Amino acid sequence: MAEDSDLEKTESASARRLEQAREEGQVPHSRELATFISLLVGVVGLYVLGRWAGHRMMQLIKSGLSFERRLAFEPGGMGELLAALSADALLTVAPLLIAAVIAALVTPFLMGGWVFTTKVLRFDLTRLDPMQGLGRMFSTHGLVELVKASLKAVLVACVGVWVVWRERDHLFALMLQPLESSMDDFAGLVLMSTLLIVCSLALIAAIDVPFQLWEYHRRLRMTKEEVRQEMKEQEGDPQIKARIRAAQREMSRRRMMSNVPKADVVVTNPTHYAVALKYDPDKAGAPIVVAKGADAVAAKIRELARENKVPILEAPPLARALFTHCELEQQIPAALYTVVAEVMAWVFQLNHWIAEGGLPPDVPGALAVPEGMDPGPGEGAE
Repeated sequence: MAEDSDLEKTESASARRLEQAREEGQVPHSRELATFISLLVGVVGLYVLGRWAGHRMMQLIKSGLSFERRLAFEPGGMGELLAALSADALLTVAPLLIAAVIAALVTPFLMGGWVFTTKVLRFDLTRLDPMQGLGRMFSTHGLVELVKASLKAVLVACVGVWVVWRERDHLFALMLQPLESSMDDFAGLVLMSTLLIVCSLALIAAIDVPFQLWEYHRRLRMTKEEVRQEMKEQEGDPQIKARIRAAQREMSRRRMMSNVPKADVVVTNPTHYAVALKYDPDKAGAPIVVAKGADAVAAKIRELARENKVPILEAPPLARALFTHCELEQQIPAALYTVVAEVMAWVFQLNHWIAEGGLPPDVPGALAVPEGMDPGPGEGAE
């Protein structure tokens, strides 16, 4: 059962999956929104420029049908006239064409942005599979498309019937008007009817856009196994990462242990914690923690310290404070300056005694750790 659930597409598409879909040319797309915006722009353009464009085209037609007699006998005359009239006609409809192109470019941006890819042009034999075609026809998407087409037909028919019924008296009155005025009225009636039909298509677009977004994200859903595989590809195999982290920790521990022989003193708990300090006034204003550890690591630090004749001082409160509040390769905090200064003074006296002889220095007794710095004996602490 767990394996079956892993194969079900229940997970939302990841950002990488969405980006891969865009690279393949798969973006949310609503034909109904594109149709609505294109028709709306066209109707508005005709409303704004229709009268001017209509009169302009009538003038061009008149110019084309009435020309000088000499042009009929000149080989290139009619061609030049046709070219001039075609250029004027193109300039007349240019605003409408530009508006249509802008609408076609803006519509995809409203859904998922522009995508430029050549992958959708590659030859794919599976697209010629009739069984897949039948599957698409009888799929949920095909059913939705059928419902949308039926709904559009009903809306257009209803709006058309309503307009004709509402304007029936006006339509009959057009037959009694002069041709020019009746054509203007009829054009206005057609424009109004078209605008009402386009506005009715806004309902289809409002339903189709959320559906297309839902369908797009549903189609790109991932199984749990795909999510895990993608995480492995992006972040690496968890087992490999764990081995890498373990190797890094081992390298860091070895590097830390190599610093123990260079330390000036090792402060212990005496067996649970061990912190190695080194003071170089030319490099830092306070002692630096060059190694620290607990349990087995602390034992190794003490062993290296004894092998390399590094002084070891048993001071449990100070060892706990140093272990808790100090980081490797960092100076000790200012609150511990005074108590560590006593330790370093004992180290200097001890080194002098070893070199010159005489009476050995007294081992520091109860070192006063500032209040709040000692976390107190923990499990396994002494």
